[in-house]
Amino acid sequence: MARPSPYDLIATDLDGTLLRRGDTVSVRSRAALRRAAEGGARHIVVTGRPVPQVRHLLLELDYTGLAVCGQGAQVFDAGSNSLVSSLTMDRELADVALGKIEAEVGEVFAAVNQDGMEGLMLMEPGYEMPHPTLPAVRVGGRAALWSDPITKVLMRHPALSDDELAAAARTAADGLVTVTMAGPGTVELQPLGVTKATGLALAAERMGIAPRATIAFGDMPNDIPMFRWAGHGVAMANAHEDLKAVADEVTLSNEEDGIAVVLERLFG
Repeated sequence: MARPSPYDLIATDLDGTLLRRGDTVSVRSRAALRRAAEGGARHIVVTGRPVPQVRHLLLELDYTGLAVCGQGAQVFDAGSNSLVSSLTMDRELADVALGKIEAEVGEVFAAVNQDGMEGLMLMEPGYEMPHPTLPAVRVGGRAALWSDPITKVLMRHPALSDDELAAAARTAADGLVTVTMAGPGTVELQPLGVTKATGLALAAERMGIAPRATIAFGDMPNDIPMFRWAGHGVAMANAHEDLKAVADEVTLSNEEDGIAVVLERLFG
C-alpha cells in the first residue's frame, strides 16, 4: 500500500529528466509513477516539445492526462487527443526580435514550431537539429518560417555557447519575447510572459490542484519558472547549474532513474 504524500501532482520534464537516451522511460520509472498514482497523485508532462513532437511518446506511456507542451504555450489533453489551449507568437514581432539579437551577436540560424496538432518544425538554411530524431522540414529562407502561425522560435549561433546566446538574446529582445534555454543547442523565443509555469498553472487549475501540492522535476533553465511555481523542485544530477541553484533538492541523473528514487521515497 502506498504511503500518503504531500503532493497531489507530479510534474516532469521529458528530455534529460524522465526520458533516457533513445527517448525511453525505464521500467523502474514507470513503476514508480504507477505507485504514485495508486497513492492518489497525478502525473503531468511539462515539456518544451510541441504537441506534434510528443504525442507518440505519450501513447507509448499510456498517458491519458493533460500535458503542457511548447514551453507552456500549449495544453494538450492526451485522453481526448485534443488541444485545450494554444498561444501563438506574433510572427512579425518574432522576426523583429531575431533582427535585434543579430544586431548584437551577428548571424543566428533559426527554426520554428508551427501551431496546432499537426504543426511542422521548419528550419532555415544553417540551422542544425540538436535532437536529430525529431522530424523537421528544411525551407529556403527565413521568410518561409513565417508562412503559418507559430508557437516559438529556436535559435543557434555558430560560435556562442547556449548560455552566451541566451544572455545576449534576453538583453537584445527585452520586452518583446521570453527567452529560454531548453537543452543543449536549444535557445528559444516564446510569446512574452509564456513559460512552463504559466502552462502548468493553467493545467493544474483545471485539475483543482494547488502549487504547494505539486512536485516538479527538471534539468534545464527553462524549468526554473516551474520550480518557482511548484511546492517542491527537484533537479536531476545532470541538470544545468542555474536550475540546481533554485532547486529544493538534487536527485540522480535521468539515466540513473532520478525521478524514481524520489517517488519511491515519497510513495513507498
